[in-house]
Parts: sequence; C-alpha cells; structure tokens
Amino acid sequence: ELEGGRSGVSWKTTHGVVGFDYLARANLIDGMNEQGLVVNGLYHPGYASYPPLDPAQAGSSIEVTDVPLYLLAMCASTKEVRDAINAVSVVATPMAALGGIQPPLHFLVTEPSGKAIVIEFLERKIRIFDAPLGVLTNAPTYDWHMTNLRNYLGFSAAERSPIDVRGAELAPLGHGTGAIGLPGDMTPPSRFVRAAAFSASARPTKTGPETMYEAFRILDNFNVPIGAVTAGKKGDDGSELRSGTQWTVAYDTRNLTVQFHTMNNRRVRQLELKDIDFTSGKCYRRRPMDVTPEEDLKKLPGF
Repeated sequence: ELEGGRSGVSWKTTHGVVGFDYLARANLIDGMNEQGLVVNGLYHPGYASYPPLDPAQAGSSIEVTDVPLYLLAMCASTKEVRDAINAVSVVATPMAALGGIQPPLHFLVTEPSGKAIVIEFLERKIRIFDAPLGVLTNAPTYDWHMTNLRNYLGFSAAERSPIDVRGAELAPLGHGTGAIGLPGDMTPPSRFVRAAAFSASARPTKTGPETMYEAFRILDNFNVPIGAVTAGKKGDDGSELRSGTQWTVAYDTRNLTVQFHTMNNRRVRQLELKDIDFTSGKCYRRRPMDVTPEEDLKKLPGF
C-alpha cells in the first residue's frame, strides 16, 4: 500500500523467503530465498531520497520498505534484481516510528556465486553499483566508501618486519602490526573499512558451517555497546535496549541455512530453508527471534 492508501505494484511469489522484519511491521529488512539470493537493507540517513509518488503511476510504484520481499520473492540472481528494480518506481511514505521521515534505506544484494550489487536512491533516482568486496554499512554513498578505502592500502594480515634505526633494531611488540592505522571507531566509514579488511583477510574455509563460524567471528567485531555510541533513555535499566546491535545474522547461500543471535541471547540459532514447506498455503508466517529476552546460559557442574 502506497501513501494515501493507493495500491502499488503487485507481483507473483516465485521463491520461498526467510527473513527478518523490523518495527513490528510485515516488511523484511533482510532475508534469503530458496535460490540462495540474499538482500540486506541498511539505514542510509542523509542520502536516500525518492521521487514523489505519481498517482498515475501508482500501479508500477513500490514502497522502499517492500523492496527486500519484492526482490527475494521474484529474483534468483543479481541480473534479475537489476531488471526487477528498474521496472518499478521506488517511493517512500513517512513513518511515525521514524519521527515522521521517509525510511532512508539502501540495499546489498548477493547471489550464491558471490557476485554482489548495491542499490541506492540518490537525488530521487536509483543507482546500482557493482560490489566486488560484498561490504556495505551506512552513510555516505557506496562509491564514497570505495574511494575512502584507498586511504588504507597499507593494511596487511602479515606482520611488519623489524627495522634498523642507527644501529638499533626495532621489532614489533606483538601480532597485528599490519593492521596499525585501521580505524576502530563505530562510524559507518570506519566500519566499512574494517569489514572490507577483515573479510578480505579471512582464513580460507572448506565447508558451509565453518564459513558461517568465521563470518560470526568477523561480525562480532561490530557489536555496539549501547553506552559507547549514545546515552540510554532516562530511567532505562538496560532491559529494553541492551545493545546498539540488536541482532547479527549470517546466510549460507549454498546450503541455504540462516544463523543469527540477538542482543538478548548470544546463542547462535539456525534455520534451514529445506525444512520449510513453502507450498503449505500460508502466505506469511512469523515467530519471534527470542522466546524470552534472556541469555541462554549453560550452568556447568561443580568441580
């Protein structure tokens, strides 16, 4: 449904989809389909802008919050995604939950081959970028992030060698000297650089489960303690918002499995798409990520 209650573009679901909604809405922010296509939606404040809704073109228009499901339900490759997103006009209705602004989003789309693209909405037009590194964070624009990476060409997983200064040998103090200068703050540009560096230097893995394990070791570097980036609400004891990172998810596009943990429970949970009957006739099935908002602790016996 578009702004003013108008009906937007309709589509026929071709592929079953598993994903994560947000703000208690029937919209996906990211997910994977039966073909192993993954769409990740990320916040893009200050840059995302959409054309105004043309009532005469409502039938070919789509809300930006419906884009992930639209692409996942119909597409199996980045080429199909390009065709599908260019066939519609992406518009946005202001959301009360966001303070009355349009949802500022951009998307990373990855196919099982590893090929990825980024879709952004800039100056009221769609821009699509090839994303060879498969990395995306938030503002500013994707091409800016890729240019900024050129400031960090010295990064290496290898140690720096000892040097001689006027006859005195200066040797590294420990591991990690090749990463000196890598930005450590939580801003989107710095997280983009770290994500690109960590994924590019990740150890080779032979199986899907081992690759997922490695993905979580990388992603856990980006968990944001809520107090590190923003002040908590007055009177909040931390039970409502324990982290700035509310959930972490990884997708195995070959074995079609989804793994995630949340800010409330860091136990990794797995869902396999082959276990889901997408032909049951139920259009939309929903379940909470956390049954209870508690850490799943295993108590060990005494010694």
